[in-house]
Amino acid sequence: MSLHRTMVLAIGVLAGAAANQAASAPALSDSAAPEIPAKTISMKTGRITSQPIGHYEFCRSYRSECGPVSSPAAPPRVTDYGWKVVHEVNEAVNFSIMPMTDMEIYGQEEVWAYPDIAGDCEDYALLKRHMLIERGFSAGDLLITVVRKPDGEGHAVLTLRTAEGDYVLDNLQEQVLAWTDTPYRYLKRQSSENSGRWVTIENGTDLLVGSVE
Repeated sequence: MSLHRTMVLAIGVLAGAAANQAASAPALSDSAAPEIPAKTISMKTGRITSQPIGHYEFCRSYRSECGPVSSPAAPPRVTDYGWKVVHEVNEAVNFSIMPMTDMEIYGQEEVWAYPDIAGDCEDYALLKRHMLIERGFSAGDLLITVVRKPDGEGHAVLTLRTAEGDYVLDNLQEQVLAWTDTPYRYLKRQSSENSGRWVTIENGTDLLVGSVE
């Protein structure tokens, strides 16, 4: 099965899982919408920096997903329905994909790919990004981000830019959180103007993910 067909199949499986969860849950009134994270500040980005080697290799396979954003703009104000979609995608991907390392899946490190049934942190972020773009969010507002966990290990999350600040979709956390409410140090992320470029985050520190110069 090709990687493209695997990606399409994974998205279909996740959509079905989300639909089944919705069907089994009691109907929600307008007042029972998913909780909207508290307003936060935006990340301050700096200079162009090195691209993670795994993302570089990913971009060689998916060139259309790694170029200039068609119309970069100010972060949008997300509606209540938009937040509902964000929560649904975050929960569906976290629920449906089994956490496994690249070494366990591929026998090598730093493979960024759309997951089929299993993946690591970057794979979760890639799939969430793809699904949210399919639901109408801009690629320039969905940025894979490299962080340092409290134990010093490198990790990747998906950052959502909004008019209310930046929020994080994380495979290690059920809730969508303001980035300032997470325990991570933020190092670098995709540029909001070009999905194939990466920029530093002003409160960053030493890079942890293998990078190309």
